[in-house]
Amino acid sequence: MTDGTDSPGEAREADSGHDRPVRADARRNLDLLLKAALDVFATSGVDAPVREIAEKAGVGVGTVYRHFPQRSDLIKAVVRNEVDACADAAVSLAAEHEPGEALSRWMQRFADFIMAKRGLAAALHSGDPAYQALPLYFEKHMIPALQGLLDRAVAAGAARGDVEANELLRAGAQLSNLGQGDDPAATRRMIALLVDGLRYGAGVKG
Repeated sequence: MTDGTDSPGEAREADSGHDRPVRADARRNLDLLLKAALDVFATSGVDAPVREIAEKAGVGVGTVYRHFPQRSDLIKAVVRNEVDACADAAVSLAAEHEPGEALSRWMQRFADFIMAKRGLAAALHSGDPAYQALPLYFEKHMIPALQGLLDRAVAAGAARGDVEANELLRAGAQLSNLGQGDDPAATRRMIALLVDGLRYGAGVKG
């Protein structure tokens, strides 16, 4: 991973974000590292020094390089980790709340995901082929997660039945990108209005 100041002296056994078995303690450390990277990218940009990320995560610089020898490896892992967390939240929300409320809460969670991802925009929109697989990864995980919540809400009469998950994702992402995140509270209000609109015509057959 090149940033002009740090040297990947301990870069070995890179996982580059690919799935493979990880011990529970190692998984926790990796989660801390990815969370620290997301926070640093949000405040300092995707070109922030690796040392800043390592210090925030409480690990050595060599640990970062060992897992992610290229900066793109770290960025991809951060995005996939956030996608996984957002998609997985659909399961817990469905178990804890009524269908309409679960859908509403997940859309707010999705808005948080989109706003947090803005710190990665410079890299993700750079045209670098390293990131070409991320849109498909996003769709593969997010669309089924939202579709399940939407189907439950429709069946419960809490949402209209003529909206598809991919349409709702696009609308939520566009609203979450308005204003460049200067007012997260305003974004959440707009998302709430979007979800309220789903109730118009709910329960109507045909």
